[in-house]
Amino acid sequence: MATQAPASSEAAQRRRPRVLLAASGSVAAIKFEGLCRSVAEWADVRAVATASALHFIDRASFPAAVPLYTDDHEWSCWGRVGDEVLHIELRRWADALVIAPLSANTLAKIAGGLCDNLLTCVVRAWDYGKPVYVAPAMNTFMWENPFTARHLGIVRELGMSVIPPVTKRLACGDHGNGAMAEPSEICRTLLLFFGPQHL
Repeated sequence: MATQAPASSEAAQRRRPRVLLAASGSVAAIKFEGLCRSVAEWADVRAVATASALHFIDRASFPAAVPLYTDDHEWSCWGRVGDEVLHIELRRWADALVIAPLSANTLAKIAGGLCDNLLTCVVRAWDYGKPVYVAPAMNTFMWENPFTARHLGIVRELGMSVIPPVTKRLACGDHGNGAMAEPSEICRTLLLFFGPQHL
């Protein structure tokens, strides 16, 4: 899926890419602000954060040019039939979706088809003709848990591309695989899809 062009119309190909960045509840969400800033240098960015992710995101220093949507926004602007539904509008707007970090909990929700927050509703409503990249982040024993392998298999079947975690000293103090890939690597992966002309 991720090898397809991001948009078919000439107008869409001339404009800046539209990237929806999302963070779920992992300590690695402390890097989400930096990821948003880096991608916003060459793309139009909108951001989604789960309630758990917000614990690690400093909203006061979040880039002003990047709208940050939370569960509270999902239905706050909806009053009657015909009004916009946020998770649908975000899916329509974006050329690509990146979930970084992807926690074990959100991975399990996506693999099971659950849609109980803004992020998982976007994923459930996603047009898989457009790419989805996920960057898992979790403790080594969670990463090596058999459920994780099953869930990753399911998201790959959906057409999602996994940006694998790295081995390092984790926030919990353990040393092992499970740390989110660096934002620079996530940006590099996106640019390989959209093309270097956007630099």
